[in-house]
Amino acid sequence: MKRLYVIILVFIFCLPACKKEDNKVQATGLPAGTHMVKVLDNMDASNYTYLKVSENGNEYWIAAPKMKVDKGEILYYTQAMEMKDFHSDALNRTFPSIYLVQSITGNPQMQSLSTVHQQVSATPREQISIEPLKDGKTIAQIFSQRNELSGRTVRLRGKVVKYNPNIMDRNWVHIQDGTESDGNYDLLITSKDVTSLGQIIVVEGKVALNKDFGAGYSYTVLLEDAKISSEKPI
Repeated sequence: MKRLYVIILVFIFCLPACKKEDNKVQATGLPAGTHMVKVLDNMDASNYTYLKVSENGNEYWIAAPKMKVDKGEILYYTQAMEMKDFHSDALNRTFPSIYLVQSITGNPQMQSLSTVHQQVSATPREQISIEPLKDGKTIAQIFSQRNELSGRTVRLRGKVVKYNPNIMDRNWVHIQDGTESDGNYDLLITSKDVTSLGQIIVVEGKVALNKDFGAGYSYTVLLEDAKISSEKPI
């Protein structure tokens, strides 16, 4: 009887620990940089699926292009971009931290995964000359005056040289206007407005400094929540 009592106690105390281990996924023998996660919860919204996952006992949220996924499923991804205090209009929810992955798979060998957008240095400088707005700034001025412009709303005109739409409920736009400051000639814009490559646009947004989205994607200057109006392509 005493032995049975001990067995019951062991079972009672071990059960919570075993339950906790169910969410712990140990990644071994995977390609370098590969994350293996277990899906704990999922929600679909707009073009994205939001996943609560567990990785080595750590729980966090990620967002991936809309996909069919089941709770308990094991998925793999490589690079991700962290967004802090991200608000999803579709879910009417703010995530203190969430990681954006462009590609996630159930096969760890499918490593043709890419990031949201390439770094600014990979965007060649175009030989263009865009007439600046009379009441606006140039890209050179925004970079050179960034400290005094931080947190302020500015306007400028530029050409769209890179465009990544529908990423985390916003569009990511790189523009150039032919000016530069200390080698900085490309400005990142985040906006919910739509545009296209080659388009000449007028942008109005808030200057933000030293934004680090993780995975090597950091920006000295960018314009956030910008309003975009199109003029003409060139």
